Amino acid sequence: MSKLIRHLMLVALLFLGGTAGAQSSGAASAPAPAAAPASTADVNVNKATVWRAVRDSGTVAGYSSLPGAEKGVLIQSQVQYPGSRRTTAGEAWRQVRNQWIIPYGGSLLLIIGLAIALFYWRKGALGGHEPDTGRMVERFTPLERAAHWANAIAFVVLAVSGLVMAFGKFVLLPVLGHTLFGWLTFVLKNAHNVAGPLFAVSLLIVIVTFARDNLPRAGDLGWLLKGGGLFGGQEVPSHRYNAGEKLVFWGGVFVLGLVVVASGLVLDDVVPGFSGLRGDMQIANMVHGTATVLMMAMFMGHIYIGTIGMKGAYDGMRTGYVDEAWAREHHQLWLDDIQAGKIPAQRSTPVATSAALPPNASTPA
Repeated sequence: MSKLIRHLMLVALLFLGGTAGAQSSGAASAPAPAAAPASTADVNVNKATVWRAVRDSGTVAGYSSLPGAEKGVLIQSQVQYPGSRRTTAGEAWRQVRNQWIIPYGGSLLLIIGLAIALFYWRKGALGGHEPDTGRMVERFTPLERAAHWANAIAFVVLAVSGLVMAFGKFVLLPVLGHTLFGWLTFVLKNAHNVAGPLFAVSLLIVIVTFARDNLPRAGDLGWLLKGGGLFGGQEVPSHRYNAGEKLVFWGGVFVLGLVVVASGLVLDDVVPGFSGLRGDMQIANMVHGTATVLMMAMFMGHIYIGTIGMKGAYDGMRTGYVDEAWAREHHQLWLDDIQAGKIPAQRSTPVATSAALPPNASTPA
């Protein structure tokens, strides 16, 4: 860098000296022949010197408006993140994001979406093979449904806003134009920041509320080996939650959910012990993006089964109750425990008497 500064000072002195000499010679004097311009090779050498200093110097001091510990640090030191070349930290983060997270993450979500659409086209909605009995059992209490819906709504807001911020410039920007797309991303960015704390709090409530019934039990391995019976004519018997739902809970909700929340808090610069340095933010951004894509990929199947993919599943989360026929078809072992008196058919306390229950709902055991 010091060599570069000496070159720039020498060029400035030559320029100023030549200008002063031309002015003092007077108008009558014959103008001196103009100096030959620097060759293209010289200019390229100077440019190469500049960028070689930027690439090889590590942490370079210079003017920077960044506050705090990085004040005055113009160029970050060199690192090599997984998937990047060894280069400055900012460039390494850009390579990971633009060459791995964005293209492969987008491809993963697109492939899963197409697979779900193909499955629905070939199989249709699952269930509905047994006629309803009219006898209802409580599948979700009001607290469980409130925690689920708060977390689900926050997740949808975060997912939509995150997808637009990550992929919008490739898909929406050419269609909407810069002005409208700019306003859209501004609104969604703020919605992302508002929904984040709601998602974090509701996620903890969901984990505490549903953890017990998602613990591994006998029969889970058999359910996985048979694929839950999705490609056969009959589902594999399971307890309140089958092995697929447990994988989504422990992998998507517990592990990936906590990673997403933790990395999001780092990006918000509210975690004690983190000073908000650029390197911390770059690592947190890569972790946040990767975990979010994987979590969305797992939740796509969960959302599909809980809405159009299985008859009666959405009504169970909307009202809290399912028919005994639905329970027998999809969660036979859970219904067996209810009928044996091991689990109460009505777990919550109704606000009023039977008026608060659906028609023919079972009373608490």
